Amino acid sequence: MVAALLLVVALTAACTGSAQRTDVEPDAPTVQGSPDETAAEPVQPSADPTISPVPPDQWDAMVSVGMVRPGCPVQRRGQLRRIDIGFIDFDGTAQRGHLIVNRDTARSFVRIFTALFDARFPIASMTGVESFGGDTNASLRANNTSAYNCRRLDQINAPPLESPHANGRAVDINPVQNPWMDLRCDCWVPGKRNSARTPGPGKILPGDEVVRLFEAEGWIWQNIKVPDYMHFDTGYPSVPYERPARTTTP
Repeated sequence: MVAALLLVVALTAACTGSAQRTDVEPDAPTVQGSPDETAAEPVQPSADPTISPVPPDQWDAMVSVGMVRPGCPVQRRGQLRRIDIGFIDFDGTAQRGHLIVNRDTARSFVRIFTALFDARFPIASMTGVESFGGDTNASLRANNTSAYNCRRLDQINAPPLESPHANGRAVDINPVQNPWMDLRCDCWVPGKRNSARTPGPGKILPGDEVVRLFEAEGWIWQNIKVPDYMHFDTGYPSVPYERPARTTTP
């Protein structure tokens, strides 16, 4: 009898062990890249432009170095605006710079330089010329992109009242890559090395994106008989700026 009972128990255990259990859920699959495990996508830098009055301390510095003086078209701080805006340097890194411009050109400057940032057009430096003692030539040698300056008579300059730079309606971009021809010395300023209009980082070439952006806003590139490749302005003699009406292409 005992042997028979042991046989029944053994057979029952064997049958139970071989049957598939239905009371246990299968292991959940491992999910790769769950929100807890996936790194956040890096935020792409933006130009993030702001337009504001020229700070009083900067205005005082401009006056002290002679960028604002009797005989210049700008006599009041309210005639100008400061644009703080991002730019891409020659290492491909986003930087922050500023331009001092006429208040009537500020929004046009913002549209153009935001597009240059988005296109990753490299700019070496972008700060006010008072950082160079108001000396345009020193700013050019430092490859500084700048706009407003009522230049001293011993520097490159049109008659101040008519000058686009003295009115804040002009900009010089990457002077080292885009020099100008000074007929007084028959030489390239700040240097001849990049005088040929061959492709290169930071250079402005006929018909390129930089030229198209400015021309769409009604600006003029000084790619003329006496070239000034760094220079764009809204016209000479300088008058209040109005953005051209947009045209549609059929």
